[in-house]
Order: sequence, then structure tokens, then C-alpha cells
Amino acid sequence: MSALEQSTIEWLRSCHFTVGDPALWREALTHGSTNEAISYERLEFLGDRVLGLSIAEWLYREDDRAEGQLAQRLNVLVSKGNCAQVARGLGVSDHVRLDRQAREDGAQHGENVLGDVMEALLGANFLEAGFDATRDLVHRLWRDQVAGGAGRSKHPKSALQEWAAGNRRRPPQYELVDRSGPDHAARFTVRVTVANVGSAEAQASSKQEAETLAAKNFMEQYG
Repeated sequence: MSALEQSTIEWLRSCHFTVGDPALWREALTHGSTNEAISYERLEFLGDRVLGLSIAEWLYREDDRAEGQLAQRLNVLVSKGNCAQVARGLGVSDHVRLDRQAREDGAQHGENVLGDVMEALLGANFLEAGFDATRDLVHRLWRDQVAGGAGRSKHPKSALQEWAAGNRRRPPQYELVDRSGPDHAARFTVRVTVANVGSAEAQASSKQEAETLAAKNFMEQYG
């Protein structure tokens, strides 16, 4: 019996992944909620590094701006949210392996799970086909984000930090207001405050993303 459903193998190949060992790809698609001996976490660790190097090399060759601006673009392009966006475009949600409760909670659609699985799939492809083939795959999957200029605008938290300094205000303070939901579908509410100016809140599936959205909301309200 195959370690992975044939329909999933065919889907992976249609997305241009190099599938050799089905057990490896089963691991890349398996969430920790299944209580199996495997999960995608180790492959996610590997894929994160492969993605980072692939995008960094790409930007170095195609974008002649300064190091700080390249770093800003890199951080956005490899972010969990951007990885999740790519994963949604591929239909990853239909193939993630979770337990019944996590699926009923909608974890397969969450930013954290989709972003992690996307990185795990890149890690699996690296083990199967090597760096060059995986870099080419990243170029294919991230083409729209790079061509569309993702990350060219200043990150909202950096923009707020500079705004506060430019207006002689204290640095913005971020506070975790609430955390709700199970670990695989957690929701974080963050408030950002600039003393003697005001505050703004936002909610997201990760604390970092909630901070980013809160900073964006603050700038839209007060900036």
C-alpha cells in the first residue's frame, strides 16, 4: 500500500514537485495533530532555509538596490503569510493531513499551517531533487510575488517606528491583549500604543502578523 494517496501524488506532480519517495511527502503534509510518529516540522525547518537562499540569490541577481532594501523584500517574500498565499494558490489545504478535530476547526486553511506545509514541501523537494531544481521551483511559484513588487513598501512596524521618532514620540509599545482557540488554530489580538497619541488593535493567526496589522491600523488612523 502506498504511503500517500495516489491522488495526492498526482497533485504534487502537477504542481511540479519531484516525487520519488511517497513516505517523504506524506511526512511533509502531516500535521502534528494526527499523533503519528511523523510531522512536517523537520522538513519545514529545512525548507525555510532553502526558500530563504533561493529568494536571496534571486533578489541579488535581479534587484540592484541596497542591502537594507533587499533584506526588507526578502523578509516579506519568505514570510509565513506569503508562503500561505502560495500554498492557497496550489490547493494545499485539500491535501494536509490532520486529525478530525483540527480539520473541523479549519486548521488546514490557517496561515500558520499552510505556511509551514509550504516550507515542508520545499524541504522535501530539496531532498528529492537538490537545490538547483528546488530553486527553479521557487522561481516558478513565487514569480507573481517578486514581479509584483512584494516587500518594496516599508514594513508597517518599521514605518510606525520611524513615524514615532520623527514626531518626537516614545517608541511604540506592543501588548498581547488576547489569545484564543486551540494551538493549531490560535488567534492573537495585539494592541500597539504610542504614548500621548493613541492605540490600535488587530487580530491574526500569529502574534507577529497581529503586530504588523496593528501597526498598519495605527498608521491609517493617526499617521
